[in-house]
Amino acid sequence: MYTSPIPPGKDLKLFQPKKNTVLVSHGRPPWYGEDGKHIGNAFVIGVAGGSASGKTHVAREIVRALGSIPTVIILSQDSFYKYHTPEELALAHANMLDFDHPDAIDMPMFVACLADLKECKQSNIPVYSFAEHQRLAETKYLYGATVIIAEGIMALHDPALRALYDLKIFVQCDSDLMLARRIKRDVKERGRGVEGILNQYLRFVKPSYDNFVRPTSSHADIIVPGSNNAVAIELICTHIRRQLQERSNQFRERIAIPHQYIKSNSGSSTPPPTLEDLNLTVLPNTPQVQGILTILRDRGCSRQDFVFFVDRLSTLLFEHALQHLPYVPKTVVTPVGADSHGKQLDASHICGVCIQRSGGALERGFRRVVRDVPVGSLLIQSDLTTGEPMCLQVMLPVHVRYRHSAENTWVFLLDAQIGTGAAAFMSIRILLDHGVKEDHIVFVAFLVARGGGISVLRHAFPEVKFVCAAVDDEMEEGWLEGVQDEITNPGGIGRKVWVMEPGMGQIGEM
Repeated sequence: MYTSPIPPGKDLKLFQPKKNTVLVSHGRPPWYGEDGKHIGNAFVIGVAGGSASGKTHVAREIVRALGSIPTVIILSQDSFYKYHTPEELALAHANMLDFDHPDAIDMPMFVACLADLKECKQSNIPVYSFAEHQRLAETKYLYGATVIIAEGIMALHDPALRALYDLKIFVQCDSDLMLARRIKRDVKERGRGVEGILNQYLRFVKPSYDNFVRPTSSHADIIVPGSNNAVAIELICTHIRRQLQERSNQFRERIAIPHQYIKSNSGSSTPPPTLEDLNLTVLPNTPQVQGILTILRDRGCSRQDFVFFVDRLSTLLFEHALQHLPYVPKTVVTPVGADSHGKQLDASHICGVCIQRSGGALERGFRRVVRDVPVGSLLIQSDLTTGEPMCLQVMLPVHVRYRHSAENTWVFLLDAQIGTGAAAFMSIRILLDHGVKEDHIVFVAFLVARGGGISVLRHAFPEVKFVCAAVDDEMEEGWLEGVQDEITNPGGIGRKVWVMEPGMGQIGEM
């Protein structure tokens, strides 16, 4: 998601055109299973109705009524007007171009963008300027929707669009009220004159409503009045919450210490995997590496020493991790005129992605080893009651935001340690949703817990490379005081957590 989190009850974050809205409340829980595959798509709602019938108002009221539902997107059909030729622009500025006919909308692009968002992939939405009557060169990046509301006069017209909707709504409104609203809106927001608005309405808007828009009400699951519709909106939101509850998924406890939950054929718990089973790339255990890890594990280590040796260790890690990038033979001529046969990097794009907060500790080492490449970030935090990872913010490098370039991009994922593997799991899934190839992902961490979620990660994503400085054997269960929930913690002790031993503590707090 390209916006920052917005607390519930605050104004929505808008981007041009203003009908397109993204609301991030408290983050998105896992949308995948333990095998790394999607378990359900985003919930998609189509909202149609006449021009100025109140479609956008209904969509925004649904968003507000949903409250704490994470990441809701309102996607306006107006963004998908076709690109206009100079001749069409002249007609548009003279109010002589029909924007209310189905042919005015780039339906294949609308369907493609909506299908990507529904399938939990990223999409790049076109931006349309009403003042210029033209689609702009820029696009807006969207990712991570739980609920998508597609609204527009033709939202229910195209069969391919209707096939994507989980719920279809038609907003019905009196014609006189729609005309009054349209005049007020176009004068205030689009700089139009009243005479031009009336001419356009009589020539294009009213005939289009009678011929194309109103007949689509027969496809609606529910018809909502254009005003005084609070009861209808509450019924819709109740249905949405029920559908999202059925799609929810929680499995962090099962991947935290998998050998305690995965049973063998005899019914007993399976033993923790061996290092050979995990197929990790571990930094050679030299005296220098042993000395650095000893300093970092020391509870009495000063902050200054901690930062210095974290930088040293991360530099060594990334120098070791570069072996996973592709190389091709290259011959150069030395200063003495002799040929030297060597290798050169064969990667179109390279970038880094920090899993905040602790992943930031590796960023300086990454930049020292891999120069002049972009570094993005993922903000993933644990839910206070369930402990499940929550995707709060996605800020990825530009090469990853477009699928045609993402598939040729090599990504280094940076995190301090892989314990339960929940944040690592979500981060990898996000990159795959953007089109990054699984074998183009290199996950670099200081520590990996052998008895933690790494075995589930290796099973779900066998082609991802994992590079670490050391492997700790133990993951111990504990309880986080101060977080009590009668559903997940009926005894009121607190939320269950898992701690690596010997570990290095909470690196993100140093």
